[in-house]
Amino acid sequence: MEKVAAGVHQLSIQRFVNVYFVETGTPGEWVLVDTGLPGSEKSIIAAADKLFYPGTHPEAIILTHGHMDHSGSAQALAEHWKVPVLAHPLELPFLTAKAVYPPADPTVAGGGSLAFVARFFPPQSFQLSDYVQHLPANDTDPPFLPDWQWLHVPGHAPGQVALFREKDRTLLGADAFATANHESVPELLLQLPKISVAGAPFNYNWQQVGESIRTLAALRPEAIGCGHGPVISGPQAAEGLQKLADEFKIPVRGRYVQHPARTDENGVAYLPPAPHDPIRAKFAITAAGLGALVGAALLVKRYQKRKQNEYPRPVAAEPKRERTEEVVR
Repeated sequence: MEKVAAGVHQLSIQRFVNVYFVETGTPGEWVLVDTGLPGSEKSIIAAADKLFYPGTHPEAIILTHGHMDHSGSAQALAEHWKVPVLAHPLELPFLTAKAVYPPADPTVAGGGSLAFVARFFPPQSFQLSDYVQHLPANDTDPPFLPDWQWLHVPGHAPGQVALFREKDRTLLGADAFATANHESVPELLLQLPKISVAGAPFNYNWQQVGESIRTLAALRPEAIGCGHGPVISGPQAAEGLQKLADEFKIPVRGRYVQHPARTDENGVAYLPPAPHDPIRAKFAITAAGLGALVGAALLVKRYQKRKQNEYPRPVAAEPKRERTEEVVR
C-alpha cells in the first residue's frame, strides 16, 4: 500500500495494475477506484480492512474504464459489499455484455513485450447489469467525492475517465498514460518510475490518446497515480507528464494508426481491417505442424496396435511334469 496524497492510497495488484482507496472527507467513508484483475477481491478486501477497519465497505466503486485489469473483480466486490458500480455511459455497453472492446493491436509500432502478450488476451466484455450505473451525465463531480472532478479521457477506452482533486492537484490518470514503461512487461513488474504512453496495443484511437494526455498535462498535477506504475509526486509529476505531451507521437504503423475504431453509445461502430501479423501466422503454422505431428503419431500407434492384434497368439507350453524319483548321483 502506497500513499498518493492525503486520503488517497494505492494498492498494487500482482505488481501489474493499481486500485485506489479514496476517502470522501467524512470519517470512515471512502470510494474504491478500479478493481484489478479477476480474483483480486480477497486482496482488496483485506487491504481495505487494514486501512480502515474490519468489515468496512466503500460507498461505491468507480471504474475508470472496463478493461479486464480494471473491472475484473467488480462483480465479486459489488456482491460482497452490496454497493453500486459507477462508470462513464460510453463504458456501459462493454460492462453489460452488449459489446466487446476493439481487439488489441499486436502489430502497433513500439508496442514492446506488451504487444506480444496482447495476442493471447481474450475478447473483453463483462456482465455487470445488476450492479453498474452511469456517472451523472451533466455533473463532473463524482458521487461521494465532492472535492474531485472526473474528466473524460478517451483513446484507450471509449468512456475512460480520470479523477482530479484541484486543492492539492492530485491526479488519478487511469490508463490515459502510465507511470512506468508500459511497453516493457519486465520494467512494469519492477515498478520503475517513468511517465509514458499506456497500453499501446489496446489504444484504438491515437489522436484521442494524444488529446487526453495534453488535457491532463494542462492540470499540472503534483501527485499522480495511474492504472499501471508507481506513484510519482513532486515537480517530476507535472514535468514528466508535460514532457510526454510535448513529445507525443502517433506510432508509424498499426491497425488503428490511419483509421481509428469508432465507438458510440451502443459499442463499436467501425473497426479497420486487421493487418497481417507475421508472428501470429508463424504461431498458426507451428500449431498446425504440431497438430499434424501429433495426428501422425496417433495413427502410427493405432496401426502398430492393430498389427499386434493380427499376430498368431503363442500356444501355451505344456506344464512340466513333477519330478517323482530321486536324482541318482
